[in-house]
Amino acid sequence: MRTVREVIVVEGRYDKNTLKQAVNATVVETGGFGVFNDKERLALLRRLAEERGLILLTDSDGAGFVIRNFLKGAIPRERLKQAYIPDVYGKERRKTAPGREGKLGVEGMPSEVLVQALERAGATFEDGEAVTARSAITKADLYELGLSGRPDSGAKRAALLQRLGLPEHMTANALLEALNILYSREEFFDKN
Repeated sequence: MRTVREVIVVEGRYDKNTLKQAVNATVVETGGFGVFNDKERLALLRRLAEERGLILLTDSDGAGFVIRNFLKGAIPRERLKQAYIPDVYGKERRKTAPGREGKLGVEGMPSEVLVQALERAGATFEDGEAVTARSAITKADLYELGLSGRPDSGAKRAALLQRLGLPEHMTANALLEALNILYSREEFFDKN
């Protein structure tokens, strides 16, 4: 089992339990939407971000993105990495019915998918592995490809998100951030 240096932030205890089976890491829960009004938890997250850095790993549903966007605004950007799980439809074993959007959350992901998400986010593993710096994809690149700033950009982004197995709720800025985690500029243009 690989050890992750950064603190990983998830939504709830079932996400934490699943992640602890995949990697050896410090995992902190937001308590779902409770983080919005919990000043002590937010102060703890800021301190952990300053000391070790954070990796944010929320579900790929709308609620997960609300929490993700809140924390993106509350934690210094240079201390926060984004890990994304793919949209996979189904229900977790412990539940009697799927969630509102019908997607599996972090707790429903296999260990290898979670480790891959952390690797793509640039997690620092105890063995020293980390994603190396690459030439970045820019907003201008997204515009050039018709993925932003055009009447049909939303549909093109949705098709790209689906093709890449990324969550459907990503904005153009979140897509840009995820693409830069997943690909170098050259790799992305080779695929498109």
